[in-house]
Amino acid sequence: MEDSDYIIVGAGSAGCVLAERLSASGRHTVTLIEAGGSDRRFYVQMPLGYGKLFYDPAVNWMYRSEPDPGLAGNRDHWPRGKILGGSSAINAMVWIRGHRADYDDWGAAAPGWGWDDCLPAYRQIEDTEAGGDDFRGQGGPLFISANRQGLHPLVGDYIAACGQAGLREVADFNGAVQEGAGVYQMTIKRARRNSTARAFLRPAMRRPNLRVVTHAQVTRVIFEAGRAVGVELRRGAQVETARARGEVILSGGAVNSPQLLQLSGIGPGALLQGMGLPVLVDNPNVGRHLSDHQGINYTWSMRVPTYNDALRPWWGKALAGMQYLLGGRGPLAKSINHAGGFFRTDPSLDRPNMQLYMQAFSTLIPRNGERPILSPDPWSGLSLGLSNCRPTSRGEIRLASPDPLAHPVIVANAFATKHDVDEMLEAVKFLRKIAAQPAMARLIREELRPGPAVTSDADLIADIRARSGTVYHPSCTCRMGADPATSVLDARLRVRGVAGLRVIDAASFPNIIAGNTNAPAILMGWKGAGLVLEDAR
Repeated sequence: MEDSDYIIVGAGSAGCVLAERLSASGRHTVTLIEAGGSDRRFYVQMPLGYGKLFYDPAVNWMYRSEPDPGLAGNRDHWPRGKILGGSSAINAMVWIRGHRADYDDWGAAAPGWGWDDCLPAYRQIEDTEAGGDDFRGQGGPLFISANRQGLHPLVGDYIAACGQAGLREVADFNGAVQEGAGVYQMTIKRARRNSTARAFLRPAMRRPNLRVVTHAQVTRVIFEAGRAVGVELRRGAQVETARARGEVILSGGAVNSPQLLQLSGIGPGALLQGMGLPVLVDNPNVGRHLSDHQGINYTWSMRVPTYNDALRPWWGKALAGMQYLLGGRGPLAKSINHAGGFFRTDPSLDRPNMQLYMQAFSTLIPRNGERPILSPDPWSGLSLGLSNCRPTSRGEIRLASPDPLAHPVIVANAFATKHDVDEMLEAVKFLRKIAAQPAMARLIREELRPGPAVTSDADLIADIRARSGTVYHPSCTCRMGADPATSVLDARLRVRGVAGLRVIDAASFPNIIAGNTNAPAILMGWKGAGLVLEDAR
């Protein structure tokens, strides 16, 4: 392969942004390498199609965590995007930046990443349908739907019930106030998923100085005299090398980036030696500090129709398909998470610590090989879910084998601290409080999960452990920070101990953000590209 100025490993949420920004001036040649293939697939483009992608190895790394004592010994399914757009091509499309105080925590750990540093970048990224103001941007490359049309009627009842439970309505979770209940904004444009591949990469692919290589898995970073000078990759049976005159940038995400660092000799020295790998930099933080949000749903049968009634029968599927194909309307044109919110389990907290999800459907009956969003239960069902915003439990990613094609070991370590269990217990009680309010109670037939017999704290905690799982927000496994003893990267996202190598993706977060992590991963790519270009001057 021809040499280039920059090599980016991973065409995901951050990688597509990096490719666009680093190639924009025309002065630099960029090679973007992706293990997966094209995002031009029907179920990728159709917003509600992500249920079909949940267990599809053609677009999904299909990771599984180790048996987890905190989840009653269960192994969790970890879908991660293996496709142009990465996880932004298979996720639920909710656009949440996170609480401004979380970014001030970032800034305290890594100068240049506080809220006042990140807000201008978000405003440059966004083209917000809801309108621009001091907090929101318009005219940027990423269109964000306000999601105000075609909502399920139960959304209004849910927001009213939240108000009766003491949680006020919020018009924009990405504006001045995060705490409250309301409608989620979505990365959907003209009834199609607006992934980073669509918003950033596709326009940039017209440039002659950007080369995109698909179906190619990078197996290690190549170093000369302590500097990253390229990568080794496999395409089919072929082993190739690609060289970079400037920098190599890892954007594989919170699982793949630490795995690739370890394969390249950067990580816990004893682990690498035990695998027979040479140790270039002994840094025990590589793969550690894994943070993830854990979630659970409570489910009710309803006296009024939900999306179960619309999507379960064959004729309902046919009608929804016609609505979508002929007019870009109906349930297939949206994510299932129409609404949600943020709340505090303890009023003394300085910011919300729990996130809500309202779904006018239920999927208690599993289907092999599918997340049955398009084939819900045969009754009118409603799900209210929640996830913890700022868990204190920490896991790790580590090599299972020196074979670069083997999946790494994922130790989620969910609910390993009393703090995380206690706040989740209070949170599920609040779900029942919402359901008990007049606006919702009149519409509910009965609670199905966990069921009215589950009332004691001990039983509620047992249910939390048995039914909770990841909400697909792993981060912090190559965290940046000012302290070399606890971080992998410096504040400019450079890997400590070597030259010419950065990690720019959700693995780089100093700590996890309160909310969906796709927006901050895109921010990481945007600001990270700026740092790369500054250092090239």
